[in-house]
Amino acid sequence: MKAIRFIFTTAAALVAAVAVSAQPNTKLRPQETVLLYADSFEGNTDPVYAEKITYAGLEMKEVNGLTGPENINRNGNIGNISDLARIDLYYPKKPNGQMVIVSPGGGYAIVSSYNEGLYVADWMLERGITVAIVKYRLPNGKRFIPLTDMQNAFRYCRSRAQEWKVNQIGVMGFSAGGHLAASVSTLWVDDVTRPDFSVLIYPVITMEPGVTHKGTHRNLLGENGMWKQHYLDEFSLEKQVGRQTPATFIALCSDDTVVPAENSLRYYNELIDKKVPAEMHIWPTGGHGWGFSSEKFVGKGKDRFSYAREEFYSSLERWLEVLR
Repeated sequence: MKAIRFIFTTAAALVAAVAVSAQPNTKLRPQETVLLYADSFEGNTDPVYAEKITYAGLEMKEVNGLTGPENINRNGNIGNISDLARIDLYYPKKPNGQMVIVSPGGGYAIVSSYNEGLYVADWMLERGITVAIVKYRLPNGKRFIPLTDMQNAFRYCRSRAQEWKVNQIGVMGFSAGGHLAASVSTLWVDDVTRPDFSVLIYPVITMEPGVTHKGTHRNLLGENGMWKQHYLDEFSLEKQVGRQTPATFIALCSDDTVVPAENSLRYYNELIDKKVPAEMHIWPTGGHGWGFSSEKFVGKGKDRFSYAREEFYSSLERWLEVLR
């Protein structure tokens, strides 16, 4: 594995002013932000970053063609991510040995960095879990770019696992980020990039038209590639499940009209067929995109998944504890 170069600096001297409207509903911030490829944080508009910036110095072998600065809205949805692909690291006070590398969703058009990133870190830290939120490059039709960033995140985190007292590293993804997490779980290239476990929340799984999410399909494969059968098969991840696919936890709602439940069902059935340990929870209502936006972050009465949230949290916590 290529040696990773560590360079530390102070973000305050590098980062431009960020929009006040993009501030999340928590004061939690990462202890360290790692830039995978860039050697400067200039032009950042994301208010969630660490004072400690690390430059991993990895080579960017393929570019996505996006130009101009990133953009972020009041909900923390980041668009136009290119050179500033990065990892936000959160360290618990008492690490329990587990780490989760998170890929937020957003149809491969944005990264939902609050609902499916920062708020996830808050929950994990309370349980002693070390967290890495990956703000991956958007594919813009270059289908391997997000997967490359996630695999590089695994390489980086494994290289520092002993320092962080981590002995087990899994992946967690939401929606299109669930597709990315399932890609990491099935298209890994070695023991370093293979997750120890996988958590998929209302994931996109297949690229099959009529079942997939149209935006995810188009943004990942591109206008020229979205109908090529080889590409469809390659990233229809139910077709990539094998006996070495890691143990998987899946959660979704049956009334999801954005990503049909058929996606999760196909993946789960393949896991069972290949004798991979799997657990799936399907709640009747809640739709899509409920993530970790509990009332703690969105306010009383504004969490549409509130009726099942504690059941979801307790099920996930129990499953993670059993794995340790």
